[in-house]
Amino acid sequence: MKRVPLPIRRLIPLAALFLGAACGSVAIPATSAPSGQTLEQGAALYAANCAACHGENLEGSAAGPSFLSPVYEPGHHGDGAFLLAVTRGVPAHHWSFGDMAPVDGLSPEDVTAIVAHVRSVQEREGFQQ
Repeated sequence: MKRVPLPIRRLIPLAALFLGAACGSVAIPATSAPSGQTLEQGAALYAANCAACHGENLEGSAAGPSFLSPVYEPGHHGDGAFLLAVTRGVPAHHWSFGDMAPVDGLSPEDVTAIVAHVRSVQEREGFQQ
């Protein structure tokens, strides 16, 4: 068996983590259905930190993609992808808006509440075709 050079071996786990998060295999652990308080908190955090780019109603804007796009269905971009995007930023890969920079000042619990809000709106509104 041919050995992979050390620099490349070190990148393989990072690439797997990034690709897994980007396409939904990394998840924020769910303990139960989100409470009304969590959804309210998530809506407020979304409005303050996400709506400027992703739209007030998740419909997107000139600065960022819609979370109602099928690429943001839970089976494609899992909840963990949101956490990684917020904490690390993400290069453009499903959109032409440029790279997303990390969002400072949000805890993992904040992102969990935001994701609960996003998922509840997605469930209510459905995905664009």
